[in-house]
Amino acid sequence: MGTWLKHDVNTTVNAPLENVWNTWSDLDSMPKWMSWIESVKTVDKETSTLPDLTEWTLAANGFKFKWKAQIIERIERKKLEWISVGGLPTKGSVIFNEETISVTSVTLSVTYELPKMIARLMEENILGKMVTNELQANIDRFKDLVERDYIKDST
Repeated sequence: MGTWLKHDVNTTVNAPLENVWNTWSDLDSMPKWMSWIESVKTVDKETSTLPDLTEWTLAANGFKFKWKAQIIERIERKKLEWISVGGLPTKGSVIFNEETISVTSVTLSVTYELPKMIARLMEENILGKMVTNELQANIDRFKDLVERDYIKDST
């Protein structure tokens, strides 16, 4: 049994909720803005009994991890929550909040399980901060992508 570590990051996107939701919901394109994610592949729904099942590959600092994730809660334009199904133990959620008609806040929570010894190192030094900083950089790249596409589509 390991230790679960959680990282929360957020951003405010200058784009309507629908644009933000649609970009995030395109899971296969996440490697465009998530630097450690090498690929996300939707599992064939016709052969799967689990809805919203995806296969993820993370590659960072010479390490490569694969796992499947299942969306366990979907509230359209409000929230996605997932858990891993085998492989790297992870869970998380992303919450969307319409601040105004053209401004949307996004809060991402990512939780993962590590062996206790490694988890203690993550908590006690800069490694844990590095993960939070990387997640923040990713969500900032997401913000930039959505805003760039929104401006392009508006002109």
